[in-house]
This record gives sequence, structure tokens and C-alpha cells, in this order.
Amino acid sequence: MKKVLLIEDNQEMRENTSEILAFAGYKVVAAADGEKGVEAARKEKPDLVICDIMMPGLDGYGVLQTLSKEVETASIPFIFLTAKADRTDMRKGMNMGADDYLVKPFDETELINALETRLKRSATFRKEYTHDLSGLMQFISEAKKFSLAEALTKEYKVETFAKKAVVYEESDVPAAVYFVNKGKIKIWKMSSEGKEFITGVMGPGDFFGYIAMLEGTGYTDSATALEDAELARIPQSDFFSLIYSNNEVSARFIKLLANDIREKEERLLGLAYNSVRARVAEVLIGLQRKNEGNMAIRIARDDLAGIIGTSTESLIRTLSDFKLEKVIETDGREIKVLDMAGLEKIRKFS
Repeated sequence: MKKVLLIEDNQEMRENTSEILAFAGYKVVAAADGEKGVEAARKEKPDLVICDIMMPGLDGYGVLQTLSKEVETASIPFIFLTAKADRTDMRKGMNMGADDYLVKPFDETELINALETRLKRSATFRKEYTHDLSGLMQFISEAKKFSLAEALTKEYKVETFAKKAVVYEESDVPAAVYFVNKGKIKIWKMSSEGKEFITGVMGPGDFFGYIAMLEGTGYTDSATALEDAELARIPQSDFFSLIYSNNEVSARFIKLLANDIREKEERLLGLAYNSVRARVAEVLIGLQRKNEGNMAIRIARDDLAGIIGTSTESLIRTLSDFKLEKVIETDGREIKVLDMAGLEKIRKFS
């Protein structure tokens, strides 16, 4: 039995809609406001969410934004329910990643058809894809069924890179995301002492080069073939369409990018949906907690920017803002956290 979470502040509407869903064979979990709805989604892991927009406290947009940022709930199909038929509201909801939009009053058939359609589409991405080019193309083929904002490329061109060939260099502007079909690619940076520092080795099934694209900056590292390699290029327009156009597509694509490693998934969701302020606050909180009682965090700005996934310039501007807000102090490379609760608020609400 499929489980549906209904978030609706109007008691009569909530009870009537719950009755329709239960009669149609769905298990219904009901919540009277946005905060309770988010809690229920985290606890119950529903197959689909139906959510009113205009609610006191956390509204429907806030619910969608919150659930979209969390690994466990990002891929749940989401249908907005509202009395407003205004096109601006509809456009805003769909741009945020909602899967459908029902306008009150609706009839029973319209509601059930919308649910069945979204649940069938959701089932498409429940299956696993092989970590090779055929698996990637199978995913792309399925993603095309979701009416993405941009037309996706029919077939990705595979390019051959000889051993020691340069894929891209630090500060180059990204135009594509790379997928390793064969061979190995080293990701590296040059230290201030002129020594090569390898930050990662990419093998078959791995994606790379997407952090700079998400940030809208030049590459902060370089990529070179360790051995003869074959790479598929995903154009920028395709990448952004897969990341931003639809919640289900985005969540599944992030799983592919992260190779189903939870820590990487969470970081990628953060990169896709969180502001630079939120990410800087989150990293500082984590570093402070690992600091074992030391008062100050000592780390080079370039290294800190690399952990956060932003440019050094953006990091420095953000740290300057934090100093003005009196949540940190800085002295050279040292960063002293003055207000952990303040950083937590920035992390949650930026």
C-alpha cells in the first residue's frame, strides 16, 4: 500500500481529502501545518507528498525547499495543493521543483489521476543504474520522460585522452561535466611551494568537474589522464537541466554523481540548494567540533574554500560578513568561533 503525506491546515479539506485517498487504497498520514509536515516526512518516508501552499508558519514553498535539501526526502514526488489559480504561484512552485499542481476545488478523479501519474514516474528512478556509459545513457533516456526544461542530448560524445593529456587546468571556465568511461584521471592542485598535490583519482563510473559548474566559478584544480582514458562530456545545459528541473531527476542524478556514497550525496545536495553562507557556516561548525577544545581553527583560506566548494574570493567575503555579524574572529589563518548558535542559525536559514 502506497503511503501519502497530506499537509493541509484546513481541517475540513484535510479530512475530506484523506477520506478520498483512503477510499482509493492509499495509506494517509495527515499534518496540520508545515512544521509538522516536515517532521512527518522525515519519520514516515512517504511515497508522495500533497501540500497546501498558504499555511501559517512554514508555508508550502518552505516545506518543499526543506525536503529538497535532505537526502532521505529529496526524491519524494511533491504535489502542491492551493486555492489560488494564479499563474505566478504555479510557475514559482514548478520552478522550485514541484512535480504537479492541483487547484481547489478539485474532483476525486483529478486527484487520484495526479497521484497515480506521479507515483508511476517515481518508480522509474527506483531502479539501479550500472556505473558505466550504458547505465548513464539509460538514466538520460528515462529522465527525458519528465519534460525537462532543456532538450537533453541524444548521445554523449566519447573523447579519448592519452596518458598525461590535460583535460582541464585550474581557472579554466567549465563548459561540461566529465564521466569516466575507461582509464583513470588524476585531480590535482599546485601548492604554494610548487609541489603537485593530488586531491583525487577518478576511475570508470566516476563524474568530475561539476563542483565549479555548480558554483559558477573557474576550476579550482586541474585534471590530467593517469593512463589512456575515455571520457564522455555532459554539456552545461544538460547538467543544469538534470540538477534543477525536477526533484526526482535531480535526486537520482545526484546519487549517480556521488556513486551512492551518502556523505557525497549530502554535500552535493548542499551545493545544489544551499547558499555559500550556509555552507561556510556548516563547515566551520564541523571543524570547530573536531578541534578537540582548541579555541581557534587554523586552516589556509584556499584549503577551506576547497572543502566548501567555492572560490577563495567568495569565502573571504563571507568570512568578512561573519566578522561583522560577530560570529567569528580572524587572525591570519586562524578563525575563532565566537557564536556557535549564530553559525547554526546561518546554516539553517541562509
